[in-house]
Amino acid sequence: MIRGGKSYVSAPPAFSADAKRLLVCTGTAVSIFSTSTGLQISSLEGHNGLVTSVIVVPGNKALSFCWTASVDGTIRYWDFAVPELMKTIDIKMPIFSMVIPSIMGQPGKGTREDDSNAAHVFAYLSVENTQVQQNTPKPLRGWIRKCNLTESRLAGGALSETRKPEAITISPSGKFFGIRNKRKLHIWRVPAIDSKLMIAKKITLHHTRNFNILAFHPTQAIVAAGDTSGRILIWTGFGKRTFSDGDKLMKGRSMNNEEERDGVRGDDDADASSTWHWHAAGISVLSFSSDGAYLYSGGMEGVLVVWQLDTGKKKFLPRIGSPLLYLTDSPDPSLSSISCADNQIHILKMPSMEIVKSISGIKLPYSCPEIYDGICSKFAFDHTDGLVALRTVNYRIQFYSLFDDREMSEVQICERNHQPGDEVRVIVTLVSLSEDGSMMSTVEVKLPEEGLGSLVCLKFWASGPQNKNFSLSTVVYEPHRDARISSLAFHPTRQMVASSSYGGDFKIWVCSDEIQQKHEALQHSGWMCHAIGSYKNKPMTAAAFSGDGSVLAVAAENVITLWDPDNNALVAVIGEMQMPIATLSFAGKSEYLVSVTKGSKPQLSVWSMSELSESWSYKLHVEAVTCAVDSSSFAVLSLLGKDGVILLFNATDPVPLAMWSVRKAQEGGLAFLNSDQLSNQQNILDRNRPQALLVYINGDHEYVIFDPYNIEAKELSLTRPGSRVAPDETGQFGYSSIYGELPKFDIKRDQTVAPSAPSQRPWETIFSGSSHELPPLTKLCSDFMESLLERRTAMVE
Repeated sequence: MIRGGKSYVSAPPAFSADAKRLLVCTGTAVSIFSTSTGLQISSLEGHNGLVTSVIVVPGNKALSFCWTASVDGTIRYWDFAVPELMKTIDIKMPIFSMVIPSIMGQPGKGTREDDSNAAHVFAYLSVENTQVQQNTPKPLRGWIRKCNLTESRLAGGALSETRKPEAITISPSGKFFGIRNKRKLHIWRVPAIDSKLMIAKKITLHHTRNFNILAFHPTQAIVAAGDTSGRILIWTGFGKRTFSDGDKLMKGRSMNNEEERDGVRGDDDADASSTWHWHAAGISVLSFSSDGAYLYSGGMEGVLVVWQLDTGKKKFLPRIGSPLLYLTDSPDPSLSSISCADNQIHILKMPSMEIVKSISGIKLPYSCPEIYDGICSKFAFDHTDGLVALRTVNYRIQFYSLFDDREMSEVQICERNHQPGDEVRVIVTLVSLSEDGSMMSTVEVKLPEEGLGSLVCLKFWASGPQNKNFSLSTVVYEPHRDARISSLAFHPTRQMVASSSYGGDFKIWVCSDEIQQKHEALQHSGWMCHAIGSYKNKPMTAAAFSGDGSVLAVAAENVITLWDPDNNALVAVIGEMQMPIATLSFAGKSEYLVSVTKGSKPQLSVWSMSELSESWSYKLHVEAVTCAVDSSSFAVLSLLGKDGVILLFNATDPVPLAMWSVRKAQEGGLAFLNSDQLSNQQNILDRNRPQALLVYINGDHEYVIFDPYNIEAKELSLTRPGSRVAPDETGQFGYSSIYGELPKFDIKRDQTVAPSAPSQRPWETIFSGSSHELPPLTKLCSDFMESLLERRTAMVE
């Protein structure tokens, strides 16, 4: 199996010590990307739950260590250059956030866990107390706990209790950390290593609105927080009373009178508080620059704002295109990353804030207006190249490689500026691809304003032979008058498309290449209407071509009409369902047609074209159906609540060939893929190549590719081609960076060993050679001792 489609923005990423790699939490693993190419080069796999934190240990650029935490209740220590798991700590509680103060600004700290003289490394965790009863009124399930990473155990009790686990923010110096708790900020000062006080001191700052995020100044006692209304509050001199000692405590109290504490509420421990406001919605990104001179903020608008801390002046990085989630600094002050809600991470060149590279994951789902619910196509598949086409919120189509798990290209469908948070006025409702993936057809609908101005637009696109950069070929406005288009279907071998509408008709469109005269020069390449048909003015709800293209099946509400597409002649009418037909699909090149009806009486039916009758049927809530190209097999995704089951059928037999239970089946999809792409990437021999591959995409756009005909198929790893690694990523790490590469032996060389007698003084040569090339002492010791002993030949009596 091949898995992919994970979210890249479920947790903040982290840069490596040399800023050449970016570690990204992707589901149960951590994916490592090159910051120069934006391509994945390796991954850390071992957690059994969602990874919520990744922390890189700063220090020597040749060494690459990190800590990860997960909701599976474990903390893991990795050498991500190899990659190799070094240590596992199980605290038996889901971890939602983790910080390690002792490694902040202390290079190398946290890498010498085996040194008894080194100070212990502690982490502060935001965990969920799973022992709280569900029926408890206002249960406090969120805890802040201290963990001794050196001794692999929790230390002390809970520092704080909240209604749910909250994200922990740590200061760049490692002296403070804090969380938000509705309208309060809780801030702790981390005890010094040589301090006798092992419990962190805490202060609380108050506000009139709920907080979203907080950030600490790198050098001064300044903390900033963003609330749900878009305001930024900045406290200066926080914690002087509480975090001082002895006489300093009294002196601090006498100096901070109420009159001098501008903007500070009640008895909050701060010198002053000020408020900045530019954002129209809640703030999700807040971070100080490394020198503390600027404050970065961002939110729903998709604009990164840079505030000058002394003057309050600001500048902007506009039109990022999606709400902002995280801003991450790197050890290189000229690089930062910003994570966006559209599952994309941008690498920024600082301080100009220029986007130099983007890491794009699969686009996340978004909802359509209820009036178009059910007719918006969720996915379109290029079965030959293993690509999926997805509609995006910014009027684009993303082409995503299912085998490579990365974005290939994006096509702007509607030339319209998209601003996050704006009311949706245009929707791309349908996307369809030709059999070879070289042509695409889309439908977009402009929603009416105050009941006026609705517009339906049908577009035809063509791509180059080597890429998926589609160019617009033809635009047809109101192709079915003012009626909505229900489906699009490409002819399997010709440049022909059928569109059906709820207005009671269907149309067949052909490219001018199809109708040009022989030896006539092609003046303009475009699409035009070839034929139009209808049946008793019934709404046409679905359409599909047969495997050889000789028959066009169009659903006229609850019956199926069969047409000759060349002559536009009605051949037959079959069936009469209780509900409107939603989907039609021919089972490969066989004589069978699969239909799906939804609503209160859903049904899956298989029809025989030779007998013009129903062969068999099931009462199933079918979410998606896909048919194999070269066989009579088809698969359906059936809903069981929010989850579901995949059933594999042969059209001739109502008994399923196989069945798989899946999760998040609602809004999911299925497709058969050509296995040639897998053979090319995995170097699989023809005799071991799967007959076909089946891909399942769930409602969160996570997917899995597997061989449906081989239940015992082994797990297939998603290998990365060597060309993905940038030239600057091929540097030496770990052992080779210190001692150099080990000598490579040519196995093709003649390895005939010349006859020789054993040495009488082996101890003189056993330790000869370079020290770093010698075998371990444990291995040498036995050979050395054996050379000193006299062997006796066994006597047989």
